[in-house]
Amino acid sequence: TGSGQQSVTGVEASDDANSYWRIRGKSDSSCQRGTPVKCGQAIRLTHVGTGKNLHTHHFPSPLSNNQEVSAFGDDGEGDDLDFWIVQCSGTYWEREDAVRFKHVGTEVFLSITGEQYGHPIRGQREVHGMPAANHHNYWKAMEGVFIKPSADPAKHDEL
Repeated sequence: TGSGQQSVTGVEASDDANSYWRIRGKSDSSCQRGTPVKCGQAIRLTHVGTGKNLHTHHFPSPLSNNQEVSAFGDDGEGDDLDFWIVQCSGTYWEREDAVRFKHVGTEVFLSITGEQYGHPIRGQREVHGMPAANHHNYWKAMEGVFIKPSADPAKHDEL
């Protein structure tokens, strides 16, 4: 049911290779690698394995009947329903911070409440959008590659 787009699910394991997302800026502005993400900034989250963006729209989710969250687009290019505002407590999103993601177009919060799929993705939890901020929509980066910005963005020290 729903839109027919690729499902987005959550798992308990923090080291699941299929759980990696790349943070990207809005498509109409540049986003230098290593630039800190500001609280209140609009971002795109692109799934590393598929190249699809975290997306939502006005379709009910199949298990909880909240708003469906899907993976959409090709090679990181999707549409204007791929943008999320980072809500955090300081100036920048820090590595240990629990943050919320509020969808720009529909104003729902990226959430997970525990509903689990059966066959063929048994044990994976439904990720969906909820209209209100609550304890189900905090997210934390558990692992990944964190790049510090260089003092001189024109100078690169990698090959």
